[in-house]
Parts: sequence; structure tokens; C-alpha cells
Amino acid sequence: MENATEAPKSSAIYRNGHEIECWLTDMDGVLVHENQAVPGAAELIQRWVDTSKRFLVLTNNSIFTPRDLAARLSSSGLEIPEENIWTSALATAQFLKDQVRGSDSGNRAYTIGEAGLTTALHEAGFILTDQNPDFVVLGETRTYSFEAITMAIRLILAGARFIATNPDATGPSKDGPMPATGAIAALISKATGREPYIVGKPNPMMFRSAMNQIDAHSETTAMIGDRMDTDIIAGMEAGLHTVLVLSGITQREDIAAFPFRPNQVLNSVADLKNQI
Repeated sequence: MENATEAPKSSAIYRNGHEIECWLTDMDGVLVHENQAVPGAAELIQRWVDTSKRFLVLTNNSIFTPRDLAARLSSSGLEIPEENIWTSALATAQFLKDQVRGSDSGNRAYTIGEAGLTTALHEAGFILTDQNPDFVVLGETRTYSFEAITMAIRLILAGARFIATNPDATGPSKDGPMPATGAIAALISKATGREPYIVGKPNPMMFRSAMNQIDAHSETTAMIGDRMDTDIIAGMEAGLHTVLVLSGITQREDIAAFPFRPNQVLNSVADLKNQI
């Protein structure tokens, strides 16, 4: 493989003889950092629009709806339509819809989560209930309830299938880290002896569902991320061209700790604009 830090000499990125036509990108650390747009992010998005590239902004956050996230991004200086945002909640709802279609599974779900998850499941045709649900779906919330967790444990022990939107053990808050989906999933797993099926990154399932949304194909799709252990490994396993940016979690000296490599390493998305 050519030096991953060098940009292609042509004006566009090519992979296996095909120009990259579709782009998936992580949000935090790639497009925004501490609620501020990363320099070059707005220009990159505009470049995608000007060149008619299909793109989706991906996030493991299942709290917010795409409309909420579009508003938050707008306040950070990035104008991204809600239809260009794909969350782990949407991916989970799509996964469950596919599971139910043509099978004997019912469409009843008990959920722990907020509007991003409940709205996605409603729109996918699910009935949200604690009465004999087919699935227990765990998402992220800022108000985990002991009673709700106890109910989830009992329903799983009674036969409901255990699904989680993402594996993130902690999430940020103004006061420091707080327990997130992965931590609560571990508690429920310990009590039930059942491991959840996790839809969000690093499961490449999330990327495949995103590509289906924009009719993308792996040989002409790229993934931009700031984490080797989620964005890059999932992009690689989904067969995508991978671009690691050093504006977020993973730094250049961290790359050597992993047994795989991204196709490109760039300082930030600002270095990518002229390659599209």
C-alpha cells in the first residue's frame, strides 16, 4: 500500500479504479470539537454538495433525533440537513425492522432511551410496551432508572431479545464522564447472563445500513473518522476506503498500537477538501 499519509496526485480519490462517490463521516472529533466546527468542515460539506457527492454524518449517540442534531450542528456553524444524519438509533430501528420482516418475530419493544430512539422505533412501526415485548432495546439516556433497568432484566429473562444501540461505556458531560449504554448493558448482562446484540460502531452493520440509505456501494464509499477502534476498524470491515483524521481521539503515535492501518491519515478534514 502507498504511504497512507500522502494525498493522491489526482484531484479525486480513487480506489480499485473507481472514484469515491459516497462519503460517511463521524461527527465528534471530525466535523465538530467541543461544540465548535473543525476548521475546514463547512468547506468540505459544501464541496460534497457542489460535486453531487452523497454523504451521511454518523454518530453512535442515540439520544437525539436527526432534527435535533441538525439544529445542534447549525449552532456550531455547520448546515447539514437532517436527512444527511444517521444515528445508532436509526440503524437499530432499521435492523429490528429487517429482523421482523418475513419472520415470526413480533414488533413489540421495551425501550430504555430518549427521543432519538423512541422516535426511530415508532417510525419503523414498533409498539413500545412493557407487556410481553419481543425485544428489549437499550439506548443512551441522561436519566437511567433503576426501575427501568430492573424491568429490562426481568423481560430479558422472560425471553425478550436484548439489543443495544452502541457499546460506548461512558459519555461526556460538563462535570466529567458519565455511564452510557455499554456500562448499563454490562449491568444487565451480568444480571441475566445474556449479551446484547450491539448495532452501532464498531459493528459494520451500522455502516451497511447507512450505505443502504444513500444507495452507496462499498467500492466507491469512504469513511472518515477520528478513532482507530471504532470508525476505522468498522470502515475497514465494511470494505470502505478509510480516512483517519488527527483532530479527535486518535493521535499519530497511537496508530502503531493497532494491527491494522487506515488508507489515509490526515491532520483534519481541511486536508481532504482538495482531494474531492
